[in-house]
Amino acid sequence: MEGADLLMAGTLFLFAAVVAVPLAARLGIGAVLGYLLAGIAIGPWGLGFISDVDEILHFSELGVVFLMFIIGLELNPSRLWQLRRSIFGVGAAQVLLSAAVLAGLLMLADFLWQAAIVGGIGLAMSSTAMALQLMREKRNEP
Repeated sequence: MEGADLLMAGTLFLFAAVVAVPLAARLGIGAVLGYLLAGIAIGPWGLGFISDVDEILHFSELGVVFLMFIIGLELNPSRLWQLRRSIFGVGAAQVLLSAAVLAGLLMLADFLWQAAIVGGIGLAMSSTAMALQLMREKRNEP
């Protein structure tokens, strides 16, 4: 993707986010779902403004790097150590249970068992991240 196209795509992403996130907040569904709705709207299965998703992959990788950096800035190692049993016990159980249920649903939808397991794990991980963000947003509401 050329520089001008990348700049245009970035501008489109920002515009979609500026429109979708306040709309999602007004509907009470949270910013994370607003970002997802914005992506669906401008993507190849929505309005089709972004048709070649592979070209935008570098953009998304940069976003993940920034997200990990921000998490590292906010992470308190001593608090993490205090919560290690809860994080690795209850957290792992939640992810495994969610992955098993989602994999089962995918197998019922005629996915191969291998694809269902990978899909279940992926969906469980992303659903956990979304749930945490939604809970954080609800705590900060007036």
